[in-house]
Amino acid sequence: MSDPVSIEKALSAATDKLRGISEAARLEAELLLARAIDMPRSFLFAHPEDELDEDALQRLDETVVRRLGGEPMAYITGSKEFWSMQLAVSPATLVPRPETELLVDIALRDIPRKADWQILDLGTGSGAIALAIARERALCSVTAIDISADALAVARENANRNTIGNIEFLEGDWTVPVTGHEFRVIVSNPPYVCAGDKALDALHAEPLSALAAGEDGLEAITILARDCPSIIEDNGVLLLEHGAEQKESVAELLMSYGWKRIQCYDDYSGNPRVTSAHHYETI
Repeated sequence: MSDPVSIEKALSAATDKLRGISEAARLEAELLLARAIDMPRSFLFAHPEDELDEDALQRLDETVVRRLGGEPMAYITGSKEFWSMQLAVSPATLVPRPETELLVDIALRDIPRKADWQILDLGTGSGAIALAIARERALCSVTAIDISADALAVARENANRNTIGNIEFLEGDWTVPVTGHEFRVIVSNPPYVCAGDKALDALHAEPLSALAAGEDGLEAITILARDCPSIIEDNGVLLLEHGAEQKESVAELLMSYGWKRIQCYDDYSGNPRVTSAHHYETI
């Protein structure tokens, strides 16, 4: 029989293993151990000397191995916080990033609190952006589209989990499911990584189709710039998240398809990450 292992000893060992891949190794170790014993993190702090059984240690070891293999914490734990919501995530969806909250923030600036507008989220994934907007603007009707049925299943689960009802999910390729409809605000966090970018190696656990967008990283944004004018209201706004180095390219693309009042916003680290544009503006 192996020597008893306390919670604190298990945490220290897991932290040491994770330190090479994580800047928050201790926190991740705590989250993984709390999951392994099906208890809140507070239990770990209150009972550091409690001994763990072999099954708990095995569950912890298995998740640490997954993390060391590059799997995101959110996939291991099954959830990720975004806009103060706990969202389910799976390998069918990207893990929502904190910087994407900027896109929500900019959208909410454009949508009055009492507005009853039609809002569209293209490439919704886990539903993070659409659900955040729907929750903050309860009188609006939000439509969220994704080509992946598996991603939409996660997004619907998140709507139910957060009791958000003013949202509809549609499966299809970008604007195709809403041909003939018009929206006041369209938001999207599309794929924008260049196909050969080495950054994709570190993101291998996440769906490639939600990350890479051709050799220049602009394939999806080009589709949106081209097709969204047919489904946007007069003077409606399009909001796009993009790479920090794509500010000028995105602006040029939008101008080439007739978009006006193009403005780029920096994220909280000072990088240009969200661009807004209007179409068929009434003068």
